[in-house]
Amino acid sequence: MFKNFVDVLRRIGEDFGVNSLITHSTLWNGPEDTAKYVMWRRMLTTFGLEGGNVFFGHMSHYQPPDPTRYDVVERTYRLAWNHMAFPEIFKAANLILCVTPIEGEEMVRMGARPEQIYVFPGGIDDDEVADLNAVDSSDFRVKYRIPDDAKIVAYLGTVEERKNPLAVVRVAKMLRRRRDVHFVIAGKPGDQWDEVVRESRGLGNVTLTGELSVEDKKKLIKEAYVNIIMSKMEALGLTQLEFMYGGVPVITSAVYGQRWVVRDGVDGIHVNGPDDIEGAAKAVERLLDHPEERDRMGRNARERASQLLMSKLVKELAVKIEEYLR
Repeated sequence: MFKNFVDVLRRIGEDFGVNSLITHSTLWNGPEDTAKYVMWRRMLTTFGLEGGNVFFGHMSHYQPPDPTRYDVVERTYRLAWNHMAFPEIFKAANLILCVTPIEGEEMVRMGARPEQIYVFPGGIDDDEVADLNAVDSSDFRVKYRIPDDAKIVAYLGTVEERKNPLAVVRVAKMLRRRRDVHFVIAGKPGDQWDEVVRESRGLGNVTLTGELSVEDKKKLIKEAYVNIIMSKMEALGLTQLEFMYGGVPVITSAVYGQRWVVRDGVDGIHVNGPDDIEGAAKAVERLLDHPEERDRMGRNARERASQLLMSKLVKELAVKIEEYLR
């Protein structure tokens, strides 16, 4: 919590000439106090004093208060914040920045005006993927003992229940008799790590790497045939965008923002939710058995992700802000 944040904003505006403010995330007093500051500045102008034009954008990175993710105390706290704070923010904000159109629809249902919605997916860090295609990945398989003749199906993310890598292990179990595919589960151990270790024990077609270095992450993306995510909740999926930028199609549970990030049959394949193990196994086999379809989806994925580089998104947003201030 910031003490007297409205006055802090006033001093920042006066000392540095800041005329554009974007608040990020929820459950703190910054967005509400910024709304009050912006309304005060506009009222100064209305009353004939020099308030100056101020742009205000709010980006919640909103996720529905889902009972599968939050306990009742956390869920009700989020609901209370949404109920009390959003009306003030929607009244003052020029734009509500949403990572997907699906989030935008949620904001409109909670009171935002449709013309306020601006899709801003967060984007891929240009530096992170700058040398993705040039990276030498020749030692990756040797390091993690992955067969040269097997195509890699890669999961990359925290090994936690929300992201559901345990489902990926179960997909691998269904395909354990196929010699042409190997599953790599990479990421920082979380609350599902022990289960994943236990259930993957004895499966020769699964490798657990733990958390990867930035360099090894790039090598995995380059070596991957398919990316898989069976998440229970995903606001967007920046990791999927990184794989897509590397020309790798995605098999996804298609929950929330994933439905928008990955286009079914275009950049990858949607399965019927996070528990659809059989559907995911069939999707893997489909792409293994039809490499031309995999390559087509990979090309489409690369093109889509190229439109979501951070540098491009920020330039487009800057134009919108400048238009308003003029």
